[in-house]
Amino acid sequence: MSKRKNRSREFIDNSDDSDDTGTAAAKKAKVVKQQPQASSDADLDDKLELSPKRFVTVRTFKGRIMVDIREYWDSDGELKPGKKGISLSLEQWEKLKGFVSEIDKRISGIS
Repeated sequence: MSKRKNRSREFIDNSDDSDDTGTAAAKKAKVVKQQPQASSDADLDDKLELSPKRFVTVRTFKGRIMVDIREYWDSDGELKPGKKGISLSLEQWEKLKGFVSEIDKRISGIS
């Protein structure tokens, strides 16, 4: 049975410390583990709280601005981001904002 790898905290380092011999071993990419970033009280200041464990943040990812709506989990009294959530590009965020009045109208029709 093969083990499943979590690649969310890994990146490929293509820098080559060996001589330029062209061998497969010299060209092989190294996988370097990144340390997970812990959430702190300072981090929570940047978050907009929707509920005790759901927050909205604005951040950049690969050079793009994203609106991130995410559920956090408690790890020994420290909140950490979970898998449950969505990151919207600026285009998607603008489109969602355009739907607000229609969503409010539909909510009124249900209640």
